[in-house]
Amino acid sequence: MKYLHTMVRVNDLDKSLAFYCDGLGLVEMGRFEVKEGRFTLVFLAAPGNEMAQVELTHNWDREEFGEARNFGHLAYEVEDIYAACDRLMKKGVIINRPPRDGRMAFVRSPDNISIELLQAGKALPAAEPWASMPNIGHW
Repeated sequence: MKYLHTMVRVNDLDKSLAFYCDGLGLVEMGRFEVKEGRFTLVFLAAPGNEMAQVELTHNWDREEFGEARNFGHLAYEVEDIYAACDRLMKKGVIINRPPRDGRMAFVRSPDNISIELLQAGKALPAAEPWASMPNIGHW
């Protein structure tokens, strides 16, 4: 047995791809449009880690997901947590749990999927504006 992917449903595929690819830096590994089923599947992975994929499922008929917390979160290791959070903020993403500790942050996708960012290796030294930035909302 081996891990294949985690599936998350998305309402706006373009917004979600901008978040996951342009914001987080994932790359598209494959895309399948199923006209009969009225849905599109897009598989994404972190560069160099193509075996751990996220499947974005876009049903063409819109549905409301709410903020179900039973999913948990996706987690990605990043080379520089401050740079990753800065890049996301510049794209309009709210940093729900800033990396005050230089180690961990949480953001949410356009469809309210909680994303944990973890600093690769040791935590970075505390730095502003992150060290004094408050939590926003929940993750």
